[in-house]
Amino acid sequence: MIDSSAFQGKTAAYYTLGCKLNFSETSTFGKMLQQLGVRTAAKGEVADICLINTCSVTEVADRKCRQAIHRLVRQHPGAFVVVTGCYAQLEAEAVSHIEGVDLVLGSNEKANLVQFLSDGFVCRDGIATYRREKTKDITSFAPSCSRGNRTRFFLKVQDGCDYFCTYCTIPYARGFSRNPTIASLVKQAEEAVAEGGKEIVLTGVNIGDFGKTTGERFIDLVRALDRVEGISRYRISSLEPDLLSDELISWCASESRAFMPHFHIPLQSGSDEVLRLMHRHYDSRLFADKILRIKELMPQAFIGVDVMVGCRGETPECFEQTYELLNRLPVTQLHVFPYSERPGTAALKIPYVVPEQEKKQRSKRLLELSDRKTEAFYASHIGQEAEVLFEKATRGRAMHGFTRNYIRVELPPQDACPALDNQLVGVRLGQFNRDKSSLIARLLPFPEEGETSFPSGRLGGVSSPPGRLGGV
Repeated sequence: MIDSSAFQGKTAAYYTLGCKLNFSETSTFGKMLQQLGVRTAAKGEVADICLINTCSVTEVADRKCRQAIHRLVRQHPGAFVVVTGCYAQLEAEAVSHIEGVDLVLGSNEKANLVQFLSDGFVCRDGIATYRREKTKDITSFAPSCSRGNRTRFFLKVQDGCDYFCTYCTIPYARGFSRNPTIASLVKQAEEAVAEGGKEIVLTGVNIGDFGKTTGERFIDLVRALDRVEGISRYRISSLEPDLLSDELISWCASESRAFMPHFHIPLQSGSDEVLRLMHRHYDSRLFADKILRIKELMPQAFIGVDVMVGCRGETPECFEQTYELLNRLPVTQLHVFPYSERPGTAALKIPYVVPEQEKKQRSKRLLELSDRKTEAFYASHIGQEAEVLFEKATRGRAMHGFTRNYIRVELPPQDACPALDNQLVGVRLGQFNRDKSSLIARLLPFPEEGETSFPSGRLGGVSSPPGRLGGV
C-alpha cells in the first residue's frame, strides 16, 4: 500500500538518457508522483527525490549514466535517489554501489516504481537496494502515454525484443516482446485527447512486433487509433523493414485519416554480409523495396534511417555497399551510430575489427550524405503551403513546429504568439533559417467562415487525393 502522506509537499528531479521510450516512461512516472502530491523541482532547487532513467545502448551511454548519477547526487544532497532503465537492469549491483544511490529498479520492477519508491522512501535506512529479474522473467508492462513538457504525446505500445541481434543488449535489458491490448491503447489515446493532445507518437522497442502477447496485429492497432476523434496526427517511431508490411504502407497512403507520411526504418548496414553477421531478419533488397514502395505511393514522405558504422565484420568493401545503397535510395535523413563493443554480445566473436579512426571517417561521410539529402528534401518544399503543429516557445523567440511530413519549420519572433502553441496552423514555407535546421514560414490568412483550412491539393491538406501528402 502506498503512503501518499509521506509525499505531500515533496519535490522531485528527473533525468532521462536514451530513447523516446525512456522519455515517455519518465514523464509517466512524474505524472504518477504528481498525483501523490510531489512537485517537480524548479531549476536550482534541491529535490527530495531524484529519478534517473538510464540507457545502455553503447559504452558511451553507460558512461553518461554514471556521470549523470554522480552529478544529481551532488546537486541534490540528501535526496532519495532512484535509478531505473536499461543500465540499471544490466548493471544493477554496480549501480547500487554508487555513493548516494538508494534504490535500483530493473525492467520488470519499474512497472511498480511508485510502490517501491514509497516503501523505500518511508523506511529509508541508508542502505542501497536493487531489484532485478532475469531476462526470461521480465514480463511486466508499464503503460505510458505522456508528453511531459512536450507538445506531442508518446504512447508506449510495445516493450522488449525477441530478435537478439549480435551487437545488441536491449533484449537482455528489456526482456522479450510484449504488449497491452488494442482496447487499452485506444483508451489512452482518448485520455490524451481529453488533455488537449493533437499528435501522438507510437513508441516501443520493436513496435512492428506488436501482438505477441495479445494475438492482435499492428495494422489493426493503427486502424483502431486512426478512429480516435480529436487526434489529428500519429507518427510511428520506428519499424523494422521485415515488419513494415505492404498492407500498412498502402493503408497509410490511401485510407488513413491521421497517420503521417513519416517513416523511420532501421537499416544498420547495406551489406548483406554484415546483415547476416548481425543476425538481422532482412537483406538490402527488401529494405530498398520498402523505401521505393513508400515513395511510389507517398512521394512527399519523410524517411529516416538508422545506420550503424564500423561494426565487427564491416570491411571497407562492406561499408561502400552501405554508402552506395543509401546514396541511390530516396531516403531523407540518416541517424548514424558508431558501433560500440558490448560485453556478453555475440558480435565479440567476429574477428574483423574496424579501427576507431576509420569509424569516425565513415561516420563523417554518412553524416555529410545525410545533410545533403535532408537539405534537398527541404528545398523541394520551399514555396509550398503546409500545415504545422507549433510548439511552445519562450516569449520573444521564434516558434518551431513540424509539417505533416516532418519538415521542421521556424516562425519568426514577430509572428510567434502563445495562442499558436499546440495549434495546427497553415503556413507558406520559405527559405532556410541561418543554420539550415528549419524552413522559415509565414502564416497564411485564416480561412473565412465555412471554408476548410487546407483546400484540396495544398501540401499537407487533409482533402488532397490519395498518394499525395494530404492523403495520409
